[in-house]
Amino acid sequence: MFGLMESGDRHAQIVRQLQVAGRVEVGELAARFATSEVTVRRDLDELATVGVLRRVRGGAVNLLMRGQELPFAMRELESSGAKAGIGEAVAGMLRDGEAVVLDTGTTTLAVARSLAGRRLTVMTLSLHAVGPLSTNSSITLMVPGGTARYGELSLTGPMTQADIAELRFDTAVLSCCGLSVSNGVTGHDLGDVAVKRAAMAASARTILVADSAKFARTALALICPADRIDVLVTDPEAPDEDVAALRQAGVQVLGV
Repeated sequence: MFGLMESGDRHAQIVRQLQVAGRVEVGELAARFATSEVTVRRDLDELATVGVLRRVRGGAVNLLMRGQELPFAMRELESSGAKAGIGEAVAGMLRDGEAVVLDTGTTTLAVARSLAGRRLTVMTLSLHAVGPLSTNSSITLMVPGGTARYGELSLTGPMTQADIAELRFDTAVLSCCGLSVSNGVTGHDLGDVAVKRAAMAASARTILVADSAKFARTALALICPADRIDVLVTDPEAPDEDVAALRQAGVQVLGV
């Protein structure tokens, strides 16, 4: 029920609606979420403080460009329960002793948090994941060189790609901004996309982690066609038709 929706999910849905329509109204949002107008106004005020919208009389207008991704902190709150389940499922798919390259993103951060006690070699492409990975004495942690994107803290650029290319991994755990059979696996940032491609090229197996919301989106840049993915780990809300099409394309799909 919408009335039970957490604030992080409300915030994400408000911003998605702003990106589509350009403006939202307090009354309409209150009815949609089955909550009070006071709560919606508080949500809008909080979003205004992080610069994604501007408050106007009766609602708010969008300040994000249509193709721009949500800030990392907001995406981490969106579908947090589903991402935690995905993280645990991926951790269970990795064998002790594997060498793993772990992508940037909020869902891969959930994977990093699920690796406690595992005996793995992990190269992370996200400075957000260094903290949870570094507290595990059984994990050999590797961090490539490169340039860290502000806020996102993903490592990108020629140094990152070169460091990845010098190594060989058993598994690449990748994230994405959009997913479909027709448009493939897509991302917003061109630098991140290039690093994801390098990670795939250096790995024997590719596991894609994507919550069900990613099926409704297509981002700017193609990471790879959907059939290049070996395994997709998603949540039970993933559209049946899309899941069937991915399986038909040869992708193993695990819904958790």
